[in-house]
Amino acid sequence: MSDGAPAILFAIGIPACMLFSGSAVLFFTGRSFASFLQVLGAGCLMVVVFTHVAEALRLFPWMNWGLPHSIGHYVDLGSAVLGVTLFPVGYLFHALRVATKMHQAASRAMRRHS
Repeated sequence: MSDGAPAILFAIGIPACMLFSGSAVLFFTGRSFASFLQVLGAGCLMVVVFTHVAEALRLFPWMNWGLPHSIGHYVDLGSAVLGVTLFPVGYLFHALRVATKMHQAASRAMRRHS
């Protein structure tokens, strides 16, 4: 492990843990498809962090971490692609749902006052 590897792992791992924690809280408070996509995407990002930790600590050497065309490479790549895709899509769906509810509540309030 290089001298800067722990700092890089913390710099990647802490935001990923925060995303996963926040999306898990959102999922358990109001279960919806959007929050499920967010927690699934954040979970995939956590897998990316775990693969980099395993690579840095040389855990599971049979996965050939860091080599192209290895199992470890494809686990890391697939998880990164899924995480970077699913989390923003879930966030977009959640934001659209919240905005729709706020718009409906505002229009009801305007009708009551007219």
